[in-house]
Amino acid sequence: MERKIRVLVAKAGLDGHDRGAKVVAAALRDAGMEVIYTGLRQSPEMIVDAAVQEDVDAIGISLLSGAHMTIFPKVLTLMQEKGLGDILLFGGGIIPDKDIKALKNMGVGELFTPGTLTSEIVTYVRGWMQERSKR
Repeated sequence: MERKIRVLVAKAGLDGHDRGAKVVAAALRDAGMEVIYTGLRQSPEMIVDAAVQEDVDAIGISLLSGAHMTIFPKVLTLMQEKGLGDILLFGGGIIPDKDIKALKNMGVGELFTPGTLTSEIVTYVRGWMQERSKR
């Protein structure tokens, strides 16, 4: 039997709105993935430590606070330091197009904005995992 895709879903920073993160977590779980939801107000260090402990394939961060240009680069740096370069970091929230482009150039995967269908997120994570398994 094939191992389930393991995804850590986190709400970073001081943002207290987690409905979107919970909807995405449920969609990934309903699609057959194993989902670990860390809850609200996670620091980059807490997120990466949880990813190591849970042996995840992907980290999805939800951000609505405007701290995306601080949180995502910090998580990427910590992932590199811990040898997690083969893990997908993706996310979503209210992120301007110019910042999405900058974050992707840094190495962040897809960033989904409000209104994205959860099926698109599921398809993206599955596709990324299939590509990784070919490497």
